[in-house]
Amino acid sequence: MNSCNRNFSSIVVDGNDRAPNRSMLRAVGFEDEDFEKPQVAVCSAWSMVTPCNSHLDELGKASVEGVDQAGGKAVPFGTITVSDGISMGTPGMRYSLVSREVIADSIETVVGAEGMDGLVAIGGCDKNMPACVMALARLNRPGIFVYGGTILPGLHKEKNLDIVSVFEAVGSHAGGVIDKEELTAIEKKAIPGPGSCGGMYTANTMSSAIEALGMSLPDSSAQLAISDEKKLDAKDAGAAVVNLIELDIKPRDIMTREAFENAITVVITLGGSTNAVLHLLAMAHSADVKLDLDDFTEIGKRVPVLCDLKPSGKYNMSHFVRIGGLRPLLKTLLEEGLLHGDCITVTGKTLAENVKDATPYAPYPSGQDLVRPFNDPIKKDSHLRILYGNLAPDGAVAKITGKEGLKFTGKAIIFESEEASLRGILEGEVKAGHVIVIRNEGPVGGPGMREMLSPTSAIMGKGLGKEVALITDGRFSGGSHGFVVGHVTPEAAIGGPLGLLQNDDIITIDAENNELSLDLSEEEMRVRKSNWKIPEPKENRGVLAKYAKLVSSASQGAITDQF
Repeated sequence: MNSCNRNFSSIVVDGNDRAPNRSMLRAVGFEDEDFEKPQVAVCSAWSMVTPCNSHLDELGKASVEGVDQAGGKAVPFGTITVSDGISMGTPGMRYSLVSREVIADSIETVVGAEGMDGLVAIGGCDKNMPACVMALARLNRPGIFVYGGTILPGLHKEKNLDIVSVFEAVGSHAGGVIDKEELTAIEKKAIPGPGSCGGMYTANTMSSAIEALGMSLPDSSAQLAISDEKKLDAKDAGAAVVNLIELDIKPRDIMTREAFENAITVVITLGGSTNAVLHLLAMAHSADVKLDLDDFTEIGKRVPVLCDLKPSGKYNMSHFVRIGGLRPLLKTLLEEGLLHGDCITVTGKTLAENVKDATPYAPYPSGQDLVRPFNDPIKKDSHLRILYGNLAPDGAVAKITGKEGLKFTGKAIIFESEEASLRGILEGEVKAGHVIVIRNEGPVGGPGMREMLSPTSAIMGKGLGKEVALITDGRFSGGSHGFVVGHVTPEAAIGGPLGLLQNDDIITIDAENNELSLDLSEEEMRVRKSNWKIPEPKENRGVLAKYAKLVSSASQGAITDQF
């Protein structure tokens, strides 16, 4: 195989002696023949910080093996991750979305500096997944994403558990529904081992979106973290990158506008996380593809929710794996004319070619009741609602499955932080009929746009899921459900209308007409605006301060390289 490496494939390049470069590589295991091979970076976000990523070192080794056996030379390295589940509800959660940018920057930096010919990027938790794809798009060298795989559910009293079960149990305990012993038992059983959170939360949403995008191998999105199939997926990914180098297929050849439309379609059908909106916008920006909030609305008009998956539904991702995973769904969507089948993928084949032999799901409901037919959907159009109005001139994102209702009007009860709102919910300050407002949690105001899983879980745990609504300029975990609206833009910290709200203001959330409105005259809004003062920044040094200075609006993906 001919080498295509720009830095090390010959002794002299552009008149510069490369012998020192070779010498450095010999010290990390290169032999003479390796300098004639394409060099493939294998980047793993392995870490013992979180069970989502605790097994990725083994997948990285499998990818190295796949690269080497296919005739390339693998060069492994690592990047960071943070645990949303551990930092959730604490000031540490401010670093979560920031880590997406840090990870993408770090992968781009290493691969760009070392002149790698290709890249296998392996991620298992919410932010390192879109970050890997953002880096692949920026670098635009043959590459592939490998998902670490889903966790198995825990089990308590014959009921499946996951991390959201623990958050909701906290609310149930506060509401007197369960005692401390029951809470402790749920806590101990919820996370039985490695893998990403088990529902159709952000990790499984993004793995499915990335497969639909064409940037991971068929079936990569729906495999158990600890399984022979996942190890084989990682190994095959290594070989696939060598093949992509031979074919000269690059990420931006794959990540087209049509491919992003496929990804959005799949996210909707699965009932996926609101974070997908944020991440797909950021990934598209990295790929120089025009995508905006209104695309989610337009695509959502024709795409139903078919899959009964947590948090709003019944099943875990492990159940979805058991009935066949994503490929049968892709094939069905293609047959219904809802996907672009001619999009090229990391296999070197089109999406249509990848799914043509997929075995259909067992009949609904006698064989399985997880994936419903098109003539009997959970919801006939998208659960992801992009709302506008005098409270969200630049847009907001809601996840409304219909189980919560489609319209809510109530009185504002305002909290200036996630912690304050959680106390208000657990201590009974929040009552039926309230619209909880959590502000100054946006990309700039946080800084970092924390997820409001603790408040939303407390609401559900206290049995208020249909009695209250919640709006915020922060965002939500994929595990959040209920009548909730996030990503409200412009955010409060930069003068958005959310910052002008007062207690008992009347707010309406209308998921049929896609409106988020405040019952207040324009004149009164102008008066409040004239009295508003920009808050002092919460951070003046370090990564959070840099992020607050650089970050765009959530409606643009909360990116940091838009200049």
